[in-house]
Amino acid sequence: MTAPRIFFYVQHLLGIGHIARASRIASAMVDDGFDVTVVTGGLPVPGFPAPGIKTVTLPPVVASNAGFSGLADANGTAADEAFLGHRRDLLLSAFDDAKPDVVLIEAFPFGRRQMRFELLPLLDAVERANPRPKLISSVRDILQENRKPGRDAETASLVRAHFDAVLVHGDPSFIRLEDTFPLTAEIVDKVRYTGLVAPPAAPLPVETFDVIASAGGGAVGIDLLRAAAAAAARLPGSLNWLLISGPNLPEDDYAALASRLPSNVSLVRFRKDFPSLLAKARVSISQSGYNTVGDLLRSQCNPILIPFVAGGETEQTVRAERLQKLGLADVLPEVGLTEDRVAEAVEAALQPRQKPKLSLNLEGARESARIIRAMIG
Repeated sequence: MTAPRIFFYVQHLLGIGHIARASRIASAMVDDGFDVTVVTGGLPVPGFPAPGIKTVTLPPVVASNAGFSGLADANGTAADEAFLGHRRDLLLSAFDDAKPDVVLIEAFPFGRRQMRFELLPLLDAVERANPRPKLISSVRDILQENRKPGRDAETASLVRAHFDAVLVHGDPSFIRLEDTFPLTAEIVDKVRYTGLVAPPAAPLPVETFDVIASAGGGAVGIDLLRAAAAAAARLPGSLNWLLISGPNLPEDDYAALASRLPSNVSLVRFRKDFPSLLAKARVSISQSGYNTVGDLLRSQCNPILIPFVAGGETEQTVRAERLQKLGLADVLPEVGLTEDRVAEAVEAALQPRQKPKLSLNLEGARESARIIRAMIG
């Protein structure tokens, strides 16, 4: 029997959260016997997609500003019509070659409006295909607030016209799609909750650290890391700290940070075993992105969350405040972050505390595969 073919489009523009979550889902689909092709369109990220997954790599584009309103190529040059047209043609050619049973598009049409130049033609190609593949949107549990009139209506219209399902990678007992997408009632028949796409339960790490400060992809995390390093210098030297910068932290910032670290602080760009390190850490300092929170929910460490808010971003703030209300995290504001505030928060988080029990579905990757298999019979 031929394995069902999945064509999975994912575009990361600034951090690595989108490609990391998509990679976990793709790996679960491969484990379930699917033939998966992941189409990536951002800068390469070591380890994503996971080894063994077929990939198509489009000429990369990145966000040209923190508000995600423009696109640039890998060199930072504004992407012109010729460049974008070439990308579109490569994507459509890859679709024709793959002849998929299912097309899975990460974020769109709830996000990634910048990619309409190639995704709207892809939707048209799906509709023209014979046989027509199932078309599914893959979205995180909390959406960015739309500040422009008509955007939500446009999204709902595209879902109704083209998509067979919307996989919401969250647990409705934590947050529901309608909490951040007001027109959910118009597409409710297509919504499928998968649970959070968290990593598998991690083995115990070889190394242990008292405090781990991480900056996700690193493109926007330098202030967090500087404050953490300065806070470490104010706290007892017996505490063992690890700073994880992320692969996208500029080299000059990395070198400057490394040059003035206290002796009890280590700095690395990336740790593949990050989830397992959290399992033995006492405190974590991080932004509140989807994947980082998934890692934290698998651990028993005490999180200090610093939501990313530049460019009017709202998603991380909503997630952090929900976790704080449940007693699962402390929250510090990104604006006005200081070493004093971080040091005080770490001191408080180091104190023994009883974490409330919260039963969330963290098997979103495997559940996504199960839902898709059920849809195609």
